[in-house]
Amino acid sequence: MIALYVLINTILDLFFWVLILSAVLSWLVTFNVINTRNRAVYVIGDFLYRVTEPVLRPIRNVLPNMGGLDLSPIVVLLGISFVQNLMAQYWPRF
Repeated sequence: MIALYVLINTILDLFFWVLILSAVLSWLVTFNVINTRNRAVYVIGDFLYRVTEPVLRPIRNVLPNMGGLDLSPIVVLLGISFVQNLMAQYWPRF
């Protein structure tokens, strides 16, 4: 049972960092610090988009339009943190 807890917690941690990387990469592309014409940047950006978009899209549909500000990654990060804390409190210990 502990192994399942560690696996779920590790997956949530990895997704937490993938969301942060995706947000930072989108800022870097938006402010022309890096360019998506570079093949490596494009591949990394495409991977991050494909991994995060299925989770972020439903939240974007629910949140009100904030102009150019996308708050969906913050909502997901808070949700991940909440689930990890909930699991730490209520997961059965043997």
